[in-house]
Amino acid sequence: MARDLDRTDPLAGLRDRFVLPEGVIYLDGNSLGPLAKAARVRIADVVEREWGRGLIRSWNDAHWIEAPQRVGDKIAHLIGARPGEVVVADSTSVNLHKLLVAALRAQTGRATILTETGNFPTDLYVAHGAAAAVAGARVKAVDPAALETAIDGDTAVVLVTHVHYKSADRRDMAGLTAAAHRAGALILWDLSHSAGAVPLDLAGSEADLAVGCGYKFLNGGPGAPAFLFVAERHHASLSPALTGWMGHAAPFDFSDDWRPAEGISRFLTGTPPILGLAGLEAGVDLSLEVDQTALSRKAEDLWNLFAQLMETRLASQGFSLLTARDPVQRGSHIAYAHPEGFRIMQALIACGVIGDFREPDVVRFGLTPLYLSFEDIWRAVEVLAGIMAGGAWRQAQARIPGQVT
Repeated sequence: MARDLDRTDPLAGLRDRFVLPEGVIYLDGNSLGPLAKAARVRIADVVEREWGRGLIRSWNDAHWIEAPQRVGDKIAHLIGARPGEVVVADSTSVNLHKLLVAALRAQTGRATILTETGNFPTDLYVAHGAAAAVAGARVKAVDPAALETAIDGDTAVVLVTHVHYKSADRRDMAGLTAAAHRAGALILWDLSHSAGAVPLDLAGSEADLAVGCGYKFLNGGPGAPAFLFVAERHHASLSPALTGWMGHAAPFDFSDDWRPAEGISRFLTGTPPILGLAGLEAGVDLSLEVDQTALSRKAEDLWNLFAQLMETRLASQGFSLLTARDPVQRGSHIAYAHPEGFRIMQALIACGVIGDFREPDVVRFGLTPLYLSFEDIWRAVEVLAGIMAGGAWRQAQARIPGQVT
């Protein structure tokens, strides 16, 4: 059955565009996407030719200086934003801080960053740091089910993750954005587990602000630069929280006074990381080749096969499905709770099936349509079934403090 699905898969040929180690089934794409072959070639060219021979001239001759906006416009196409509304810069955490502080300062008479408990931890950490940077501001975290009703007259900005990093629950972007606007609040979406994985329409949803990373489903490489989105209607009214020379209207005038650039470029800060941008652009270009409807359909089919096989082969092994069955309500990964989740994942990795673990008991599998086959899913569940039947997980290493999971 899985091989039949692979034979009719319109995206099957994309698998050969990635470097995938022999004997490994890679189900951890939402923590770090694999290396695109084009990225390897592109980075080598930047190093050897543009940096090695072009030297400083490449800022102009190789168009390095334009890369944050150029790659930003490409990402805009993937997330349903307009040209000139996305720029690549810094990390997701830094971009969150920049936009949260800007939103707090712009929302006169409002002092609350509203978010949800159980959000990705760095979002909560950054929110508290942003609130500390603005006099009188505070963070209010509520139960996810109560988020919409908690938006009130003191809410300056709602900070919410579109696809939850553990459960894969997907928020109704248009509905929650409309609720924020009815209350006079701005909304900031974290798209780190969405961009490149699920259909997005920031413009159609009238979203205000967004951030996202480049190293997950966009396959930009470890530590790839992140992106930020600011709707064009807010460009003039939002003042960047970090004002650096790349956000200046004329950075090479070297004037003493800071004057913001027009449009999205004002949210840049420091010198662009050209090697990281080169890897990210190669990954984004690959995603742009794919019909997003076909991508979404295959993600749904991969999920359905995984869930079906788990129910058939492992129904009595203590796995509890955490991810919504309705494809509209979930992202492109599947998560299960199990009391021995950490040891089970270590045993899987030792057998060449790489997923990941999230505290306290969640095993998570990224179902990335660009390079995964249906046979990969079948084989991965077979390996898991063998581990559970034979008790191999009992010999797996216990938790090590500080270990990346």
